[in-house]
Amino acid sequence: MPTVKTVVYSVLVLYYVATISFDFVSIKGPPGLRKNISFGGKLRFLTIWNMLLQGLFFTICLLNDIIGTNEPNPKKTPIIRKVKDTLFTALAFPLSIFVGTTFWGIYAVDRELVFPKILDKYFPVWLNHVMHTNIMIFVLIEMAMNFRSYPKRKTGISILGVFMMCYLIWMHVIYHYSGVWVYPIFEVLNLPLRILFFVGLLVLIVVMYLIGEGLNNILWSNQIKAVKSNKAKKRH
Repeated sequence: MPTVKTVVYSVLVLYYVATISFDFVSIKGPPGLRKNISFGGKLRFLTIWNMLLQGLFFTICLLNDIIGTNEPNPKKTPIIRKVKDTLFTALAFPLSIFVGTTFWGIYAVDRELVFPKILDKYFPVWLNHVMHTNIMIFVLIEMAMNFRSYPKRKTGISILGVFMMCYLIWMHVIYHYSGVWVYPIFEVLNLPLRILFFVGLLVLIVVMYLIGEGLNNILWSNQIKAVKSNKAKKRH
């Protein structure tokens, strides 16, 4: 008999598969824009990286719900549960909050810097919210729905930092081969301001990680105390 969580995760997996498929197949964009920055395809956008990551994460959530466990303090933690916890804490939560807040923040200041108005004809409003709003809602629901053990802060931030550096390198590879920045905001920044902006973004996403850790500590304080107490008993 499937649990409520199993049904929820199944719906979310189908949701992400359908959304990503629709974006890759149906959303083409202006012909001139496609010609200028065709290198990298849809994978040039951090939003797409995040959507693929979220799809993977909720697939793991579904598998963990079926063959793993969501217990706060199991006698033996399955590998899939460890993978789920690490993926959520180090990447899924901070990246979704980062993508959503930075997109809508820049959009509020000057949408042409991140999502030019010309794209409205090709990119429906509902899909924009799916990729930049709903992603935050879903990870916040997951945060409240299940307990997870955070890795050592150094480990979690290191995983997040490597991921972001990989995307930063990828973005420069795209610029090298196409001569066009993925996001228009980088076109209006000179080199010193661009470096400062990159550093600011890296600091911001680390803050998102710390917010997730703090929120987890608040929501699941009793479970965290129980886990620490259990570990202390095992040591003795």
